[in-house]
Amino acid sequence: MSLHAQTSPEAQAALAAQRRNSTVASIIVGLLMMTLLALLFWLIGIKIFSKKTEPIVAYSSDELSEEVVEKVKVTNAVKKTPASPSSSASPVIASSSPSAFAVPVPEIFVDSPTPEFGESDGFGDGFGDGSGNGFGGGGGAFTALPANMKKRCSPAERLARLKETGGNEKCEEAVVKSLDWIKRTQKADGSWTNSQPVAMTGFSILCYLGHCETPLSPEYGESVEKAIIYLINVSKAKGGLLQTKAEAHWGYEHAIATYALAEAYTFCNIINYEIEGLQEAVTLAADKLVNGQMSKGSWDYKLEASSRRVDNSLGCWCLQALKACKATGLKINGLVAAGKHGIEFLNYSTNATGGVGYGGPGAGGHGYTLTGAGLLCMQQWGAGKSPEARRNAKWLNTNTPFEWGGVSSNLYSHYYNGQAFMELGGQPWEDYNERFRDEVLGGQAA
Repeated sequence: MSLHAQTSPEAQAALAAQRRNSTVASIIVGLLMMTLLALLFWLIGIKIFSKKTEPIVAYSSDELSEEVVEKVKVTNAVKKTPASPSSSASPVIASSSPSAFAVPVPEIFVDSPTPEFGESDGFGDGFGDGSGNGFGGGGGAFTALPANMKKRCSPAERLARLKETGGNEKCEEAVVKSLDWIKRTQKADGSWTNSQPVAMTGFSILCYLGHCETPLSPEYGESVEKAIIYLINVSKAKGGLLQTKAEAHWGYEHAIATYALAEAYTFCNIINYEIEGLQEAVTLAADKLVNGQMSKGSWDYKLEASSRRVDNSLGCWCLQALKACKATGLKINGLVAAGKHGIEFLNYSTNATGGVGYGGPGAGGHGYTLTGAGLLCMQQWGAGKSPEARRNAKWLNTNTPFEWGGVSSNLYSHYYNGQAFMELGGQPWEDYNERFRDEVLGGQAA
């Protein structure tokens, strides 16, 4: 007699289900293993074939080093092949495209003071998350530019603004003649002048970008790129500092060059044109400004936070530079807080009549020549409707005569005054433009 064990139907079904689950699990495990192996090989390939990042070498001398750091070279097609601009963008980068202004137009987050200069609300809402918000729509390759930077690159808007804001054909002719002169006088290494070339190169880049001239511009593109690369190489040689040498006032050079590189990064990013080392140079330069801010909110000549000497002249360059860095969208710790703190010091420096002093509310030996600078920075950082900004506007409206070659033609002050009045608009701008425009046009050298 033999015994036969027979499995019940329920048990057989459970066993079959278990086998199916085991098979599915085995397949999933196998796929996961294949995926992990593929990822491992990919990472190994990346490590082998990726380009080695150049180390940053700290600088310990007063002159640029050409031996320690390998310089970035001009190719006018660095790393990436630039995407072809759309048909609507192509005329924008042509050297003959008109522009109302040759200086960068400040990006304004909130309304500026009205022509009546009445009192209104306090600090504006321009302090966001530091991510460079405010990028608007538009046409062509420059769609994602911050709103007022984009206005430089829209032929229709630029022509309309030139006509509507009191400009004429001579204004554009003067701008193009200036850009031609800048191009002709550029040195072989991409810089300008033998005296403080870092600052002068920063100014030249800002002039180019103010006319929407990028590394892709047919007439000025190579000059723009050479200038940008010159400043990148300075940054590489000096561990992130932007200075010709460690003289007493080098903080000015650093702030001006930071401003220029940040705007250059924004434009190059939009047109998909990568220049090696540009992002790193901007980040390091911005960090230096943030970390060099004093507890009062201003900056000292050598960007030392421990200093006790305040200077609104340098401080306004730092605030312009940080605002340009904010527009890049790069993550820079402490940037927004530094901007807000800097505006707080400008508020403190505004006296009862609206004048901004050099180191506080007192006039000192410089008078209130920085009032336009203070107002412009407030406008840029979203404080254009504050009581202090309105007092600034009132003071400017009655204290800005202009006669070329005379005492009133302090071009350093009028660099700021012109932009601040431009943003005020209305009758204040019309009155200022009437005093200023033809005097400047008449003063241009052949």
